[in-house]
Parts: sequence; C-alpha cells; structure tokens
Amino acid sequence: MIRVKTAHEAELMRRAGRITAAARELAGKMVVPGVTTLEIDKAVNAYIRSKGAVPTFLNYGGFPKSVCISINEEVIHGIPDKHRVIYDGDVVKIDVGATKDGFVGDCAATFIAGHASEEAKRLVEVTRQSFFEGIKYARPGCRVSDIGAAVQKYVEAQGFGVVRDYVGHGVGAVLHEDPEVPNYGVPGHGPRLVRGMTIAVEPMVTVGTYEVKTLKNGWTVVTKDGSLAAHYENSLLITDGEPEILTVCEEDI
Repeated sequence: MIRVKTAHEAELMRRAGRITAAARELAGKMVVPGVTTLEIDKAVNAYIRSKGAVPTFLNYGGFPKSVCISINEEVIHGIPDKHRVIYDGDVVKIDVGATKDGFVGDCAATFIAGHASEEAKRLVEVTRQSFFEGIKYARPGCRVSDIGAAVQKYVEAQGFGVVRDYVGHGVGAVLHEDPEVPNYGVPGHGPRLVRGMTIAVEPMVTVGTYEVKTLKNGWTVVTKDGSLAAHYENSLLITDGEPEILTVCEEDI
C-alpha cells in the first residue's frame, strides 16, 4: 500500500533528510587514500546520533553497520571493516540512512579517492546525471516506470549498464515502502504518482554487464564481470510541480 504523506509528515521527512544528506557529505569528505571504511562508519554513526537521530541501516534486516560502503566492483551493501582500506583511485559508494522522529531519510553518492581513470570519472558523472534525467518524470500524473525508462535510456546512450536486480523504493516511516521504483523499463506502467508520495530514486550503473551477484557475506552485491559500478540516490517528495529533493544539507537550502 502506498502511503501519501501529510504536510506534517513531509516536514518530518525534510528534517530526517537534512541529517542524512549531511552524513553523506561528511562521509564523502573522508573518502581519501589510507582511510578505512570502518572509520567512516564510526564518524557517520556519531554524527547522526549527535543530531538526535539513529542510523537506519544499523541492524536493518541484520545489516551490521551504520553505512553501506561499496568499493569499485561492489555495487551496494558493502560492509565497513577495519581492514578495508581505501586506496588511490578507488570508486567508493556511500549509502546512508537516518531516522528522526519516526521518519527516514535515505541517500547515496559515489566518490573517487585521489586520482581515478577518465572512465571512472565519467561513470560517476553519468550515474548522477541519470538520477536527474529520471526525476524529470517524478511529477503528478506520471507513472513510476516513466522514471526508470528515462534513467535507462540516458545510461545506455552513454554506453553503460543499469542494474536490474535492485531498485529504488518508497520511503517514509520505514526505509522501504511501496512502490518499487526500477531504474529501467518502458514508460506508462506502474502506480501513478500523486502529490504527497515520497520515493527514493537510486540509479545503480555499471561499466560492463548489468548482471550482479551477492558475496558469501550475504550482503555485498558486486558486478558479475568485475567491472566498476556507481550509485546515486536521493529521497523525493512529489509536489504539484517539480519534485522536492528531501536529502539536501541545510546550507544547500
């Protein structure tokens, strides 16, 4: 069931979103050669709690850490570890969630540590832009599949692949609500968007095949061919016009 948010609930989601976006920014600044993923996780956990919120991902479905940090061929759900050191040229995906006053903010971005190849830089740029191509259709009257169709069309025109096995989703009182929001497909299908819906749009893009597999830890998803992947996500509120991005830092407002 799709839950349309009241004005008050939308405001609570803005508050959670601002904390989440700031946590993502903090983590991004820490993506430098020599830092461990566990150091980033601890810093983000402390920041979220300092704002009176809790890390949404911690123990969600059994996930053991506060942030998903996925490197290079890892697409999503990388588990922070004291032995996982970030090296020069690594493509690092940071996925963060924060729950404040009963509502969730969810966002992700990809950062490059030090110097990276031109292909890696282009992958990151295309992934971010594909989000904005998709949300051109995050308007009342459009259907959910219109978003994914726009993402896929843009990404594949740039010569990259779009992951099929994992998708965006509704977000609100819990991390994953209805509806699912795929990053691929044909337009004109799925639920129709209405004012007050809140969704997380999150393209996951690969240099090679879109096929993925899960590692033995039961969480970390990697590209089957070992190619680089990138991820970009924000939580959105459907309005009467352009969607409102909820996961923005205070200084960006």
